[in-house]
Amino acid sequence: MSVKAMMATILQDHMTLRGVHSLTRSDYEEIVDLLIEQLRELEFSLAAREVTDKQEP
Repeated sequence: MSVKAMMATILQDHMTLRGVHSLTRSDYEEIVDLLIEQLRELEFSLAAREVTDKQEP
């Protein structure tokens, strides 16, 4: 099982515990894909900020 699939399962389990039953498996996978992309963008932004901060006197 891939990491994305495991994350989708975890998300689905948590949402089900909170009473959400209307989303499909593909909905959960899409949400995980979006979260991973946002985390990548945040990681790149933080890395760029770190480089910029090191270059400033």
